[in-house]
Amino acid sequence: MRSTDTRRHIVDAALALVAERGYTATAVDDIAAAAGVAKGSVFYNFGSKAELFEAIIAEGVARLTTALRAAADGLDGTDAVDALVTELLTQVHDHPDFAKVMVAEVFRTGRLWQDSIRALRDDAMGVFAAAVRTAWPERDPTLTAAALFGATVVAGLEWLVFQPGRSLDDVRTAVLATVR
Repeated sequence: MRSTDTRRHIVDAALALVAERGYTATAVDDIAAAAGVAKGSVFYNFGSKAELFEAIIAEGVARLTTALRAAADGLDGTDAVDALVTELLTQVHDHPDFAKVMVAEVFRTGRLWQDSIRALRDDAMGVFAAAVRTAWPERDPTLTAAALFGATVVAGLEWLVFQPGRSLDDVRTAVLATVR
């Protein structure tokens, strides 16, 4: 395998395992086995389990932020909010393991990656805050954006895990009804 292929296999395996088991319960040996590489390859490519997890989060948040910015491009107010909620639900649907990890692991305190991930998280949340600022200028944009982001991700996971028969539009409508 080429180095980029090896890294991709390791990231994909680690993401799936952490989504299923959690960070603490996922061993590097298990990641290596699932990726089809030697344990040393994990350390060679990432240095440590924490650095691997930080790379997973950084990649996922960067992908998410890019998608959110594209969805809101040229929109403002409630049109931007609608587009962001729709895109975030689409991202949860298309990347459920990342959504599970984000909900379960990113906001835990005392993690080694917490400071480096904060800036990336702030970028993604900033896209929501900008839309909130124009949609509802009387509201606190930071807290409203966090509430909207959290409600959307949790509703998206509810949809995938417990109500898969629902449509994206059903879930989007429910989320948006909570903020209007």
